[in-house]
Order: sequence, then structure tokens, then C-alpha cells
Amino acid sequence: MNPRVDFYFNKAKQWQEELERLRTIILDCGLIEELKWGCPAYTWNKTNVVLIHVFKEYCAILFFKGALLKDDYGLLIQQTENVQAARQMRFTNAQEIEEKEAIIKAYIFEATEVEKAGLKVELKKTTEFKMPIEFQHKLEAIPALKNAFESLTPGRQRAYLLHFSAPKQSKTREARIEKYMPHILEGKGLNDLEISEKK
Repeated sequence: MNPRVDFYFNKAKQWQEELERLRTIILDCGLIEELKWGCPAYTWNKTNVVLIHVFKEYCAILFFKGALLKDDYGLLIQQTENVQAARQMRFTNAQEIEEKEAIIKAYIFEATEVEKAGLKVELKKTTEFKMPIEFQHKLEAIPALKNAFESLTPGRQRAYLLHFSAPKQSKTREARIEKYMPHILEGKGLNDLEISEKK
């Protein structure tokens, strides 16, 4: 157990017993406990295998390359259609975790083997993501914006495309694009902005 991570388990009000059980199970699988993104993350040879996180309705372990696991018991959940690699295993009570301990460990061991084998999830290319027509028009009309967008990393491009495509109404999509155009021109990604706003 990593003392730097203890605060996460101590501060939990709703899911304390469940989180402690998950922590014990994961550590029994020989992984190293670290603190990443403010959550307990478990690694093998410095690569991420699983993460514990909580939500209002459930607590979960997130398998970073869950898409590569066999999922013999049908327990893995893709949070949204845009999540490509990660899969969640959700729990709503401690008894459920206790009953599934052997199964949870089997999934963790398989996820560790995926890392040991160096397997990678084949991610969709940025060009396969939907380009909102409103953003396409802006890129065609403003060459500097097109250059700036194409200079962003693929991950940053994807984040913007997903964010711009989300609203149903064209007016809302246009407003989002207008809001973030200066940031794209500065070479900033959507998540860079969220991080700086939190500081």
C-alpha cells in the first residue's frame, strides 16, 4: 500500500468498504499502487493496468486496455461510444465484490498479461471521427485555424472534434467553435484548458 494514496480511501464517505476491498484484491495481484489523476492507479513495470474511481451510483475499477480482455463474464462496460480502450467493472455493494473476488482477480491477471505481452489497442484515426460541418467551414475560411488545428496532437484534435460534435443544434455547435478558436490558434488542447482552469 502506498501511503500517498491513503487519503483517497480515508476521504471516501459513500463507498469506503467497497474501495478497501477492491484495493486489497488489486494489491493481492502483485501490482504497484500509485496516485494518478487524483485516483489510485495500479501498474505493472510502470505501465497502467487498472484504476479505482467512484461515481454517485457506483464505484468501479477501470481497465486501461479493457477492450483487449476476453470478458468471459460480460462484466466490462464501455462508458461511452467514444471510449476506445478503457472498460469499467462496476459495483454497488461490498458483498458483490466479495462474491466476485476470484473473477475480478482473473480479469486483473489477464490485464497484466496484456501489458506483459506489449499489446496495444488499435485506436481510430482522427480522420475517422466526425467533422462537424460548421467547423469544416471555419477551417476552409481561415487558413491559420486549419494550420493550427492540424498542428495539434491527434489526441487534442479528437477531443475538439468530439466536443464540437456533441450538441444537437447547429447554433450551439457554432458557439462552441467560436469559443475555442482562439485556444486552437494558441496551440492549446481542450484538456489543457480544463487543467489550467482548475489550478
